[in-house]
This record gives sequence, structure tokens and C-alpha cells, in this order.
Amino acid sequence: MPIRITGMNSGLDTESIITALTQKKKDKVDTFTGEQKKLSWKQDKLKELNKKVNDFYNGILTTMKFSAAYSKKTTTASNSSAVTVVTGENAMNATQSLDIDSLAKASYLTGEKIEVGGKNATKDTKMSDLGIVGETLKFKIAGKETDTIEVNIEENDTIESVLSKLKSAKSSVTGTSLNFNYDEGNGRFYVASKEMGTAASFTVDAAADSSEAMKKLGFVDNGKNYIEASQAHIVLNGEDYYSDTNTFEINGLTITANEEVKGITLSTKQDTSGIYDNIKKLIKDYNDLMKDIATSYNADKAKKYKMLTDDQKDAMSDKEVEEWEKKIKDGLLSGDETLGTIRNALKEVMSKSFEVKGKDGTSSKMTLAGFGISTGSYFSTGENEREVLHIDGDKDDSSSSGNADLLGAAISSDPEMVQSFFTQLSSALSDKLFNLMRGNELRSAFTIYEDKLMASQYSAYNTKISDAQKALEAAQDKFYRKFATMETTLSKINSNSSSLSGFFGGGG
Repeated sequence: MPIRITGMNSGLDTESIITALTQKKKDKVDTFTGEQKKLSWKQDKLKELNKKVNDFYNGILTTMKFSAAYSKKTTTASNSSAVTVVTGENAMNATQSLDIDSLAKASYLTGEKIEVGGKNATKDTKMSDLGIVGETLKFKIAGKETDTIEVNIEENDTIESVLSKLKSAKSSVTGTSLNFNYDEGNGRFYVASKEMGTAASFTVDAAADSSEAMKKLGFVDNGKNYIEASQAHIVLNGEDYYSDTNTFEINGLTITANEEVKGITLSTKQDTSGIYDNIKKLIKDYNDLMKDIATSYNADKAKKYKMLTDDQKDAMSDKEVEEWEKKIKDGLLSGDETLGTIRNALKEVMSKSFEVKGKDGTSSKMTLAGFGISTGSYFSTGENEREVLHIDGDKDDSSSSGNADLLGAAISSDPEMVQSFFTQLSSALSDKLFNLMRGNELRSAFTIYEDKLMASQYSAYNTKISDAQKALEAAQDKFYRKFATMETTLSKINSNSSSLSGFFGGGG
């Protein structure tokens, strides 16, 4: 870039003159820069809307295409504190009788007191202080001779080091470990299975009677200090069931026993409220999406708000700039063809009728209106909420809560018919959105707008801005060179004039 000389000899404001002479080229740079920024704002708004469409498509819409959304069942127990029941999809509607005879227990051993000189042994007490030279401690797992936990101890071991060995030891076959602790205050070892039931239980080895170490460390079952592990036992409809835990999986029900109680009644039936809630969520998510689309589509185009140049922003406050740009952003998708296509497509599906078969075997065509689901009055509804659906009898909707609950009545009387209608509706909506989001050369898969095309347009602006900037700088350099030549010429003229003036003045 050449050295840019100001009007020292001419007295002209060359900076201002050149700025004015190249303003059109500067405007071109600002225009392309503004258009690129506006395009990026539009991309951001479409990305956000695209996410909402995908969330609807992958969320409740996908859920409602399948029978699991309508086969919800619930089980109540006459004694809810004694038993907890989780109802699976395959559970049968029925009333059943349940007795909880016993709960699962874990093995537990309270060791005999260990004393040295009439006082409780501490964790620092050595085996030699207890008269133990070196032996093996042995515990059988699940009563099996071949599956044992064995720990070798020596005379220099302390109770604390023995405890550490016991805690880290595992059985030779199943890898089972036990919980061990030593309570100095009571001078006793305590042993417990880590899980309930017989599979993880332990017993003192039969050879314990001949093991001095087992005796001297209190690991002896004298019949009073040992709790034997046991399985849980329930009787459901006269049949016996056993479990190492207190939980049973029986014919679609997950039954967890909490107390030993007899005469419990379990009642399994269709969860009509669950079906209603799922349909209500489908309608709500649809409404939210349609409101978002309508808000953007119906927005003021804000034509009088042009993109601001850096110079214009410098002359405004930050708040003024923010409010100005918000007007532009809010109107970017006004009347957008993509939004209009999606809105009309979804409205078309929601107005369709689908053939269903009633519990009496007869077939008929149903629409959402037949379930008391419809839009509000056109003239009394705001512009952005005219596609919003209301469910008659919905206590959360003030505009329709006072109407008869046709949807709830249909679910109660014929849930299979309701399922048939809404699975067809959800599938039709899903198929429509899938086709609208199908990828092609201009847009990626699962995208409602031409993201590939817009990305290409954004890149093209980089080239336009670069070319316009180069043209601006070239024009500026051209004028600066001309003015520099003029300033040099004027400098010479002024110099010559001074010389002549001096010559003639000297002659006086």
C-alpha cells in the first residue's frame, strides 16, 4: 500500500474527498457484509426451529406410534406398605391374592468376645498375644465344601491386619466376598453376607472346632450368635414362589415384599389416566410447535429496518442497536415458504379422518373432533394461536374445561378404539414430517430447510466481501496516488516561487 499523504500543500481535506469519491464501493462492502450477517441470523432461527421439529418427531410423536403408549396398566395393593408392585406392559387385568410368608435374610454372625488380660482386645492386639501362632481362617459360601473364603494369618499379625485380609478376601469359586468388622468397644468380630438369600450366605467351616484361631477370634457358631440366610417366600393365588431377594418377577408384575403379611389383594387394570396424559402431551407438543411456526411466519417483516453499518452503530447506543437488530431478526422468517409448507402439512394431517373398529365390531371413521379436540373460534383467537387444539374437559385449559370430556369417556369405554385412532394419526404425522425432512442436494437429512444451499450462499458472501474490499482499497489507493502527485507538484511550485521571490528580493 502506498504512503498516503494528506493535503499539506494544497490545504485540501484529502481524506474526506477520497472517502466521498469511493463511498459507493464502501457501500457495496457494507451491503454484502450486512446481507451475510442477516443470512447467518436466518440460519440460526431455522436451526432452532428445525430442532423443535425434530424433538417433536423423535419424542412424543414416535412414542404414540406404538401400542406401548396405550397399554399402560397399574396395580394397586390393599396393603401398600407391605408390598410394592411395578406393572409391566404384558401384565394381565386381574384381581389376585397374595401372602408374604417370609422375607429374604442375609447371613450374620456376632463373634464371641475376645479378651487379653481381662480387657477387650484392641485392633493393635497381635495374634501372638492371643496364643495364635499361624493358621487359616475358613468360611464356606452357600454351604458348599468346594467354595470357601480362606485367609492365612501369622503370629505377628494384629487384629487390624487380619481384618484387612478378611475384607479383601474372595471365595475360590464364585468370587464372593463378605462384610467384616471389628468393634473395639465390644471386643467382637462381626460378619455379614453382602446380599440376602442363600446363594450369598456363609457358614463357619465345619472344621472350626479344630481351629484354635477360629475359636480364639470368636468365629464360632454356638447356635445363638448366628442368623441363617433365607429366601423370601410368597404365595400368589395359592402358588409358592421363592427369591434370594425380596423381589419377584411374575407374569408381567414386579412384586417387592416389604413386610410379612397375609391376605393382600392385588388389582391390575388399564391405566386410563396414563393414556389420557400421553394424548394430552401429543396435543400440547403439537400446539407448541405450531405456535412457534405461526409466530415466526406472521411476524412483521420490518422492511424499514435496514442492516446497520459499523459507522451507524457507532452513532447509536448499545440498547438502540440491540432493539434495531431484534426487529430485523424477528421478521426474518415472515411469510417464509418453508414454514408455510410445514404448517399446512401438519394441519392437513390433523384434520384427517381414520377408520377405527369399536368394541362392538363395527367400523367407523373418526376425526379429532369426535374426541372433543378442536381449534378455538377463528375470530376470538389470536393470530398465532389459530392452529392450537383444545381438549374438551381438560381442567388445565380454561377455554374448554367446562365442556364434556369426550376423550376421557372414549378411553374408559373403548381404549382399543382410541389406540387405533391415535396410532394412525401419529404415524401419518410422522410420515409427513419424514418426507418434509428428507435429504437432497440442497438440504441434509432430517432438516426442514435448505441448509446446504444456505451454507453455500454464506461462503459466496465471503468471496463477494473480499472482492468488494479489494476494489475499495484499489480505488482509494488510486486517488491517494493522484493527490500525492498533486501535492508533490504543488510543493515544487511553492519551492520555485520561494526561490524566485528570494532572487528578486536580493536584488533590491
